[in-house]
Amino acid sequence: MIQARNDFDNTLVRHSLELNRVTPDTLQVNVGKLCNLTCIHCHVNAGPKRKEIITGETIDRILGWYESTNIGTLDLTGGTPEMVSDYQRLVSTVRGFSQPRRVMTRLNATIIEEPGYEWVPEFLAEHKVVVVASMPCYAPENVNEQRGEGVFDASIRAFQKLNALGYGREPGLELDFVYNPNGAFLPGDQAELQADYKAAMKEHFDIDFGNLFCIANMPIARFASYLKREKLYSDYLQTLKDAFNPSTVDSLMCRSTISVSWEGDVYDCDFNQMLGLNLDGQDAPLKLWDVDLEALSETPIRTGPHCFGCTAGAGSSCTGALA
Repeated sequence: MIQARNDFDNTLVRHSLELNRVTPDTLQVNVGKLCNLTCIHCHVNAGPKRKEIITGETIDRILGWYESTNIGTLDLTGGTPEMVSDYQRLVSTVRGFSQPRRVMTRLNATIIEEPGYEWVPEFLAEHKVVVVASMPCYAPENVNEQRGEGVFDASIRAFQKLNALGYGREPGLELDFVYNPNGAFLPGDQAELQADYKAAMKEHFDIDFGNLFCIANMPIARFASYLKREKLYSDYLQTLKDAFNPSTVDSLMCRSTISVSWEGDVYDCDFNQMLGLNLDGQDAPLKLWDVDLEALSETPIRTGPHCFGCTAGAGSSCTGALA
């Protein structure tokens, strides 16, 4: 049993639950904070003026370590990964490994509509990159409120271009959407929302996609600032705690994912990364290329109050609901 150090740990103890690592199946790399949008729910505080971007040298060291493992999926996030100058080299190198790897990109679809990024759809299709795209609603006003004016129309045009290349329609070209609530509340039922999305996107825009992933807004970074401005922070944290679902714990992504920053530092998840919470027992960040997977498997997962965001209701992960 874990040693209780915070409210989340205490909750696990009360439910006789343990949060232990399993063999990692995903390497998630946050390539930086540069983004063409400034969304109110962003836990990364990403935006057009951010300078934190992964370097070619760091990519080389990550690639060298990654190729030596059996971790099957590379999950690229940001920021907007496609804005990183070495993005194409990173993807093509991993797809060319002798041991095939699945590559995912957490796509801000509007990047496809930005000058200089016209190459993105064809490149993704050529390398069969799994596209996970933010689409917080099928109603324009909700999307624009959360992500900025004009984002909805730009996203629709981008998805139509991806569909035209076969994404969401042909085997091997996977297009999934991500839903984040437009405020301080939990996502609705994922299956019901997915059905509504599919019907609306097909009827109004002739857009096809695979899965809808429902992800709770995390009370950190920019969304935490929004909650505090609106005097909703304490209430939202309580909402997450009250909705704790013990059946989500075995599927939490921190158990099977290694999270890496744009500087090559290792964390338990992307949220811990943004909070600067090093691995348990580490005074300074551990570099990925110094990681021994056997030793990592014995390292406790570091938790905090924000972890209630992943265990509330049906749960929340980078691939949506957990229960």
